[in-house]
Amino acid sequence: MITLSAKDLLPEDGTRGTLAGRVWLPQASGPAVVAVRADGVFDVTAKFPTISALCEEENPAKALAATRGERIGDLDGIVANTAPDQRDPKKPWLLAPVDLQTLKAAGVTFAISMLERVIEERAKGNPTSAEAIRKEVTRLIGDDLSKLKPGSEQAMHLKQVLIDQNAWSQYLEVGIGPDAEVFTKAPTLSSVGTGMNAGLHPKSTWNNPEPELVLFVSSRGKIVGGALGNDVNLRDFEGRSALLLSKAKDNNASCAIGPLLRLFDDTFTLDDARKLDISLNVKGTDGFVLDGHSSISKISRDPTDLVAQTIGPVHQYPDGFVLFLGTMFAPVKDRDAPGQGFTHKRDDIVTIAAPQLGKLVNRMRGSDECEPWTFGIGALMKNLAQRKLI
Repeated sequence: MITLSAKDLLPEDGTRGTLAGRVWLPQASGPAVVAVRADGVFDVTAKFPTISALCEEENPAKALAATRGERIGDLDGIVANTAPDQRDPKKPWLLAPVDLQTLKAAGVTFAISMLERVIEERAKGNPTSAEAIRKEVTRLIGDDLSKLKPGSEQAMHLKQVLIDQNAWSQYLEVGIGPDAEVFTKAPTLSSVGTGMNAGLHPKSTWNNPEPELVLFVSSRGKIVGGALGNDVNLRDFEGRSALLLSKAKDNNASCAIGPLLRLFDDTFTLDDARKLDISLNVKGTDGFVLDGHSSISKISRDPTDLVAQTIGPVHQYPDGFVLFLGTMFAPVKDRDAPGQGFTHKRDDIVTIAAPQLGKLVNRMRGSDECEPWTFGIGALMKNLAQRKLI
């Protein structure tokens, strides 16, 4: 069971920044776009029917600050009512702070996680082979590629050396080559928020959380804010074949975003996001504890480059998109047998945190055990029309 309060999820500076989110309103049988402020949670759906619409404003933070809205309650009460097994369906609860945007993700954007992807590939999804392969890959490639600029002359020279040694990999291609890996993480509206169960494919036996910064981008390609994300990953599926990426990444409740969207203003900027340190904590019912972190300052491609490789003349997103930036976190701490590394167990509590963005907390369950996703784009449009909001 997850028990949360407002203090558990707000940024260190509380409500000083411009915070937006989504709340399910039982009386409306649908979601509300909300502003989270010191004096409560305010429904601003009459002005911004969707988070996507808010992000399309010329200055979303200024537009939200100028909209008072209707107070629907305090954040403590709404957050406390969010976990599915202690929820009163007659009261509001928190949702993921994203709606019509396409859910995109960048992969292999940190040197450390890039090497782990190579190891997965060579291990063919078998965790018992990973440790020996890790030593061999490190011997061939080294363990510090953080200063190598993707697509540079030095990177292309390393590529040729590794090809000559039969050590090249498709993960190295997107890690140090000119083109970033950007894929669709999950369907629009399918993400879960803080306090919710997050999903793992029930057939997976080697998997891990991926703590990431999620950028919110308008249809014009403007980055307007950020949130935390868990790009839940199945190492065994993707390790068997990169063509299984969609099955490794896209399962019910396997895309977690939250707790709130912090819009860029004078308290939190893109430069602040570039320096963000994201922490991870996993606590199991077996007493196992795993801690890790991911520092955006060590990313191999600048966030603006990743956004530019996602949107432009060759691909448009009329409702905007959110972009997971990737992670440097790749767990190798043994949980069960020596050499087998980490994998999730049922009811693990995963906490992803950053001082400026708060905490995203989820309990891990099989995707078939998590709440089914039933409220899609059609349902949202019908609901908003019935409420005379569009």
